[in-house]
Amino acid sequence: MTHVDNLEIGQRPGTVPPGEPPADGMVWVPGGEFTMGADDHYPEEAPTHRVAVGGLWMDRFPVTNAAFTRFADATGYVTVAEQAPDPADYPGARPELLVAASAVFRKPRRGADLRDIYSWWIHTPGAGWRHPRGPQSSLRGLDSHPVVHVAYPDVEAYAEWAGKALPTEAEWERAARGGLDGAQFAWGDELEPGGRHMANVWQGEFPVENRCLDGFEHTSPMRAFPPNAYGLFDMIGNVWEWTSDWYQDHARITHACCTIDNPRGADESAAQGRKVMKGGSHLCAPNYCRRYRPAARMPQALDTSTSHLGFRCVVRA
Repeated sequence: MTHVDNLEIGQRPGTVPPGEPPADGMVWVPGGEFTMGADDHYPEEAPTHRVAVGGLWMDRFPVTNAAFTRFADATGYVTVAEQAPDPADYPGARPELLVAASAVFRKPRRGADLRDIYSWWIHTPGAGWRHPRGPQSSLRGLDSHPVVHVAYPDVEAYAEWAGKALPTEAEWERAARGGLDGAQFAWGDELEPGGRHMANVWQGEFPVENRCLDGFEHTSPMRAFPPNAYGLFDMIGNVWEWTSDWYQDHARITHACCTIDNPRGADESAAQGRKVMKGGSHLCAPNYCRRYRPAARMPQALDTSTSHLGFRCVVRA
């Protein structure tokens, strides 16, 4: 593991901020090369490969409920989860499933088969970003928590309204690493250095026991945990984050001979309607999902929303 200081990146464009941030709450992520992926965790993260990206401004925090409320109030936008699906898009689906709904995590009452995600993910009518834990819940006290239950069209609409964009997977991973090339986590190689909780993740046996040693059972607010070296909060844990890249295996896009410049992921036709999400969430646990790392990646269908998936935006230099 090596720390890459901004001044060591050389003359690559984008190492120095071009003036003031384009919007409040954005920080500069310097351009440069880094080692993307991991060889010793999940197969979809391998092989490691060298990547170069340009400098950009990134939201310091995931988009919050307060920010998304301003967007929805200003535009009248209705999210995918708030709309009943069109039966023509889901031939053969049971009518009771064709209602406005989203996926909400629920602890199983008994031990669950870790191979069956439907033991804890419940299709919940009435759940959505305004009702993150089900139709009887609300955003009271959650203004500074990340917005959830947002599908890809929702985050694209927000980014366009805000005059921003969604990061590519490479841009996101570069930012999450905070200059630590090859480190397991956004702060180094120990999950809890000195016993300190650095991110909102699951402590205990997933999915039946969360000991909440980090203080949170669900999402956490801004600044609950330390930022990384670039000043970015919650790049690891709390909520997964959408990126703009179509999903495919790293092995199909890597070239061992050279550094890949600003990769953009798969071709849409090869991605089966899935984008890359990054960073893990408060539901990631050592016994089930060690994806609270910069290298971690998962595919997510465009029209799918859940109670542990959010996003943040960028502005490229």
